Amino acid sequence: MLSDIAGITRVRMLYLQLLYRCNFSCKTCFHGQLLKEPTHYTLQEAQSLLEHFREEYKLDAVTFLGGEPLLYPHIVEICQHAKSLGLETDICTNAHPGFRRTIEELAPALDKMRASLDGLEDTHDHIRQRGSFRGALQMLTVARLNGVNTGATMVVTRRNLHEVVPLARLLEGYGVGELKLHCLRLVGNAIDNPDLAVTDTGAYADLHREIDDADLSIQVLYDSDLSPEPPEASCPNLVSGGWLDRIESDPSGGLTVSCKAVGRDVHAFRWDKAASRIVHEPRDTDEFHLRIPDVVYRTA
Repeated sequence: MLSDIAGITRVRMLYLQLLYRCNFSCKTCFHGQLLKEPTHYTLQEAQSLLEHFREEYKLDAVTFLGGEPLLYPHIVEICQHAKSLGLETDICTNAHPGFRRTIEELAPALDKMRASLDGLEDTHDHIRQRGSFRGALQMLTVARLNGVNTGATMVVTRRNLHEVVPLARLLEGYGVGELKLHCLRLVGNAIDNPDLAVTDTGAYADLHREIDDADLSIQVLYDSDLSPEPPEASCPNLVSGGWLDRIESDPSGGLTVSCKAVGRDVHAFRWDKAASRIVHEPRDTDEFHLRIPDVVYRTA
C-alpha cells in the first residue's frame, strides 16, 4: 500500500506508540488529553505490525513509545519479538524508578534506552514532576549496568535553552552516549504552555556556539528547526528513491510519515488492526496534501 500510493518501498525505523496512558502529564507532551485515553495495541496487533513492516518494507529498527511505553503490560514480550525478527530495539521513557524491574527484564532484548530529560533538575521537575530528574538518572545507571546503551532526549524550550550544555556534561558522567534535541511544537499540552516556546529563534545561534565551545564527548543531535541557519526548501515528503527514514504509528493505528505532523491527526495511512494491513484514507487535510516536511536531524 505505501509503495503503490506514496512510492515507499523501504522503511528504516518504526516509532511505535503502544499506548496513550502515562504516569506523567508533561507540559510539552504532544498527546494532551489523549493521555487519558485507554486506546492501545494488543500484543498480537503489535506483533503483526512489526512482522508486516519487516517483511514488506525491510524494517531495520523499532522505537517503542507511549504515553509511557514501560506501562505497557507486554513491553518485554514485544521487545523480545522485535529482536527475534532481527530488529534493533530502542525505547524512549520517562525512566521513573518504579520501572526498575521492567528495565532489568527488558535489558537482554533492548539495544538502547533513552530517558526524557528537559533540562537540569529544577527545570526538568517543573515540566514533568517533582523528583523525576534524579529518578531518571538512577534508571540510566540501571540500564547501563545491565548492558543497555543509553541516550537522552530533550525538548528545547525558552526555560531550558541554556541548560543543554550543562545537561550534556552531566550525562557524560553517567556514560550516556547521545543527547537528542527536539524543537517544541505547540500541540497537545504545549498549547496550554506557550510561555515555553522560544520566540527569538536567534537564540539558537547562541546555543550552537555553546555546544561548539564545550568540546563535548557525548554526541548531540538536533532537529534542524533548532538551527540558526535559514530553513531549507521543504523536504518533499520524505522519500528518497523509495526509502523512508521513519514512520510513526499511534495507538489507534494511524501511520504518520512526517514527524512534524505527529499529534495533529493528519495521517493519510492507517494500520487496520483487525485485518492486519495498511489502508489509505486520503483527506484534503492529510500530511501529503498539506506537504508537511519531515524532521531532519543533524549532528552538532
